[in-house]
Amino acid sequence: MSLNTPKEVFITCAVTGSGASHNKSKHVPRSPKEIAESAIDAAKAGAAVVHCHVRDPITGEPARDPSLYREVTERIRDSETDVVINLTAGMGGDIVFGPATSPLPLKDGTDMVSAEERMEHILECHPEICTLDCGTMNFSEDVMANTPAILRAMAKIATENDVKIEIEAFDTGHLWFAKKLVDEGFISKPVLLQLCMGIPWGAPDDINTLMAMVNNIPENWIFSTFSIGRNQMPYVAAAVLTGGNVRVGLEDNIYLEKGVLATNAQLVEKAKSIIKNMGSSIMNPSQVREKLSLTKK
Repeated sequence: MSLNTPKEVFITCAVTGSGASHNKSKHVPRSPKEIAESAIDAAKAGAAVVHCHVRDPITGEPARDPSLYREVTERIRDSETDVVINLTAGMGGDIVFGPATSPLPLKDGTDMVSAEERMEHILECHPEICTLDCGTMNFSEDVMANTPAILRAMAKIATENDVKIEIEAFDTGHLWFAKKLVDEGFISKPVLLQLCMGIPWGAPDDINTLMAMVNNIPENWIFSTFSIGRNQMPYVAAAVLTGGNVRVGLEDNIYLEKGVLATNAQLVEKAKSIIKNMGSSIMNPSQVREKLSLTKK
């Protein structure tokens, strides 16, 4: 494969996520105010898109309360900082089994709800983008459950309400099913894809596996890719080399360098430097909206 370095690249900042990183770094935002402020700082540093989860403001545990999402989106919009808001729709699909000797009944932490409930905050907040995790997988020691029926229903809700879907593919089968959703008309064009690499136990983040994923992306799709932990910044370069866009942020990695905790803005700045040194320019939110056929909200 020849190098396919794009002239222009956009950066998505994944602001906080739903993992236990809030117990490892003081910079991981918890409250809606902290999440919004961190997203705004990331946008000012050069992120055209901010991808937001929400957390319980007291405990830091992952949440899906629509009022928390509403406060985050309102704070970002009220700041008049131009950035494309991308809200997760991944919550509400978690299954925690018991031990191998007695997997049932399901354990605390299970949160499996309807497609409509998973999309409630999307309908309330009306972001420009929401994510769609296009498959079921072992997610660390638990299960991330997304049945074909639920995914079709969620995609239909997003598309009918003019919210661009960002497909999240954690493995090759997810990409395969995403193509089917597009063919069936559940996902509108231009198609936006995120390759999520190195998350246990989806696709590993070695270059051969990344290229297997990239080589199966339809020619007219727009994609980004990322990995986690120490491979976050190498994947900035990998994304650009394979013709994609970039994602960084505290959802995926909390370190700027070994032993140095990062802020979201610092991770964006570092990614921006890598991209520019590779000869690509950084797209602003207006350019991303034009590329993805988005209407500013």
